[in-house]
Amino acid sequence: MLHYGAFRVDSKRQKECAGAALHDIHSLICELIQKFEPSVVAVESIFSALNVRTALRLAEVRGVVLLAAAQNGVEVHSYSPREVKASVAGYGHADKRQIQLMVRALLSLSEMPEPADAADALAVALCHIQADQARVRFGIPVGASAASSVRTSAAGIRTGRSVRPGRRNGRETPVSVVGI
Repeated sequence: MLHYGAFRVDSKRQKECAGAALHDIHSLICELIQKFEPSVVAVESIFSALNVRTALRLAEVRGVVLLAAAQNGVEVHSYSPREVKASVAGYGHADKRQIQLMVRALLSLSEMPEPADAADALAVALCHIQADQARVRFGIPVGASAASSVRTSAAGIRTGRSVRPGRRNGRETPVSVVGI
């Protein structure tokens, strides 16, 4: 893990104009993609139980994240919250604290990843790494993932990065994942 954090849009900035927050999120995602040059962006799908207003806000952010990835030629993979929790904690109904503890353990971090949204983003990246390794091991085509949307917190966007070994031309190379 090289970097993680959570992006929060100031409420004053949100009120400036309808697209100000989305512009800031797009700029941040593009900066992260350019800085870390990930091979893949891994995202968590939107909860279906959210209220309509929150779901609409998340869908707008989803569009911005997908646009930033497409503009930068980065592949996107999506995972359901249960997939992420099961992959990282071994239990599809794990709570935020359990996810934080498992992310800390899996990445050998000296401190608990804070805020919880940042730990969730790292969990999404770890889930993708595990899923990708399974796809490669069992020869499953890349497009075989079922989920296809993005999840963010209402207050901001999750960002994290993890690195796994990959293969290119028969040699091991670093492959990076940004979890959102």
